[in-house]
Amino acid sequence: MKKAFFILFTCCAAIMFTSCEGPMGPAGTDGVDGLAGSDGTDGVDGNVTCLVCHSGDNMQAVKEQFYQSVHYAGEVAVDYAGGNAGWGCAQCHSSEGFIEFATNGSVGENISSPSAWECQTCHSLHTTFEADDYALRLAEPIDFIYDETVTADFGNSNLCANCHQSRTAEPNTASPGATFEITSTHYGPHHGAQSNVLYGTGFAEISGSIAYPTAGSGNHMAEAGRCTGCHMSTYGNGQGGHTWNPALDACNDCHGASDTDFNYGGVQTSTETQLDELRDILVGLGVVEQAVEDVYELNPETGVIELVTTVGGYHPVPGTYPMLQVQAFFNWIGLEEDRSFGAHNPKYVKALLTNSIEALTPVK
Repeated sequence: MKKAFFILFTCCAAIMFTSCEGPMGPAGTDGVDGLAGSDGTDGVDGNVTCLVCHSGDNMQAVKEQFYQSVHYAGEVAVDYAGGNAGWGCAQCHSSEGFIEFATNGSVGENISSPSAWECQTCHSLHTTFEADDYALRLAEPIDFIYDETVTADFGNSNLCANCHQSRTAEPNTASPGATFEITSTHYGPHHGAQSNVLYGTGFAEISGSIAYPTAGSGNHMAEAGRCTGCHMSTYGNGQGGHTWNPALDACNDCHGASDTDFNYGGVQTSTETQLDELRDILVGLGVVEQAVEDVYELNPETGVIELVTTVGGYHPVPGTYPMLQVQAFFNWIGLEEDRSFGAHNPKYVKALLTNSIEALTPVK
């Protein structure tokens, strides 16, 4: 009985003391602060970074270089831009078209009043503000237009490659068969397929005595040899910088040479010789002809307006031809209009021209 009473008394006391707990006392004094952490990495000095490019003197120099360029003049390009949105011309042949293409991936409507390129055509907003952030509108690796399954990374030259490439697959890829119909005097890869030549892809790789190098393996696919490395190196003598004229100093630096022209190792001479040889074969086959036009011109000596026959460039003759002949033409016109005479990718160009000539030359 006493034991039971003791247990009951203990439980009641515990409940009483718990329910009668007083208010919380005042907070104690704060403890001592811990040790400070290590300093973080200094951020980019925004003013200094901007002024590297955007100082008055530097901007004026860039503009003066740009004024020397064909891109600024737009003399051979803007005529193609206006009513050709559906053909894919507008996206590269005007400032407005390129900006829309870079922003949306295509040009939706014809451009009523296209204009030539300017700074904002290629440059947009900075993102990282680091030294290699050139605020280019397009910087990712490209998918070639002739075959979107073929991707190439030209580094800081990716923006250039978006436009300077073939629009058309080689004949036997576009329309396989024994023959091919040329329907236009403008048929060919494009009037500037430089990135295809540089990378080594998209031409008609006709079998022959010279093997084709692996695509992307050319020496000029190194950063110093790509578009910006050769065409935008340090400005001097009207070359490099924003003139986009190839800089001879850049070539000599890489090749360890002291050449006075771009004919390193005679590559351009031999390429031009082969281009002329292949063209003459195609003329003989009737695939190509030289443009002849009768125009009225003022004779400065007599003061009389006379009918004069002028001879122009070469173009294909519309018609249906053996596939091999059209493939050879495709190679000739594409490499002719690359305008580097083999310098962009000597081994690939040599293989294309040699094998094309061999294929059209009767075995004796």
